Amino acid sequence: MPEPLEYSDVPTPIGTFRIVFQGPTVRIVDLLENGIAQTGLPPGALRRKPPFPAGTPPQQLREYFQRRRDAFDVEVDPETSSEFDRRVWRELGKVPAGHTITYGELARRAGRAGSARAVGGAMRRNPIPVIVPCHRVVGVGGAITGYGLGLWRKRWLLDREGAWPIRSRSAEGPRPRQHTLDQLSELSHRRRATAAAA
Repeated sequence: MPEPLEYSDVPTPIGTFRIVFQGPTVRIVDLLENGIAQTGLPPGALRRKPPFPAGTPPQQLREYFQRRRDAFDVEVDPETSSEFDRRVWRELGKVPAGHTITYGELARRAGRAGSARAVGGAMRRNPIPVIVPCHRVVGVGGAITGYGLGLWRKRWLLDREGAWPIRSRSAEGPRPRQHTLDQLSELSHRRRATAAAA
């Protein structure tokens, strides 16, 4: 007998996420906020309230935001997607927390070199954000570009993973020392104070 389709609402520092799952397989992750596009709740999904059992998708999502895990041990199977989108998302899933990748490099790895725009479309259609980490995809030179959940959340997620500010080389090479957003704010404040005193 197949496992039931369930959903849970997981509060996080950047909003409440609704995760739809069937056993270890995640189907949808929606941010429950007005003005943010949502996939919606499939008919027949049963609500699972906390406490969440260890290893379940909602518990893993909670642990990610509690900084107790960086990688998800789940399967992803969106309700609808093209084979191209799935291929792009599979390649993206290989980029670990703390790293980024450009749209162009992701297109190359997915076997569609020169299709950075098509990769951007796949990111827009991603119905499982955070778990399928579209926040790790950046523009040339580390430019922070479009993110359906808001650019500030993209920066927050990158900072949480230790990938902000963006390194000059993404997804390859040695990892230089990172600064948090708070540290950058403090450095900027010091520079302004020094310039004003001069």
